[in-house]
Amino acid sequence: MNIHFALDPAFNDDYMNPAHRAHFKQVLSSWKGQLLEEVAGAASQMANSAANDADPVDRASQAEELQVAVRTQDRRRRLIDKIDSSIDSLDREDYGYCEACGEDIGIQRLHARPTATHCFDCKTLAELKERQVHG
Repeated sequence: MNIHFALDPAFNDDYMNPAHRAHFKQVLSSWKGQLLEEVAGAASQMANSAANDADPVDRASQAEELQVAVRTQDRRRRLIDKIDSSIDSLDREDYGYCEACGEDIGIQRLHARPTATHCFDCKTLAELKERQVHG
């Protein structure tokens, strides 16, 4: 990600200072913009490829491609919702803190996953519990 921020003295000050918040708001906003462009492009592409082919094999192939495209669009929309939630959290100034324990999520974790809502320990514990429940 943006390594130059690690060299900026203001970025190394207290956790979630204004420089951190501005950086992550820019990261999240850029990511959202990119996803919105992908959603619009894919929607236009799906509309243009809705031709009905007479060949059953071609129709089956088109149907499969459409299903994959719809799932991809759905994942993008869910990610956009998470990004919006993270931006709202930044605006409330509670971004970067674990929803489960309230501790710092950590700058490195947020660089890896800017929409993270749990610290590493709480996320690991939740994943272990989920594995126990679902096998």
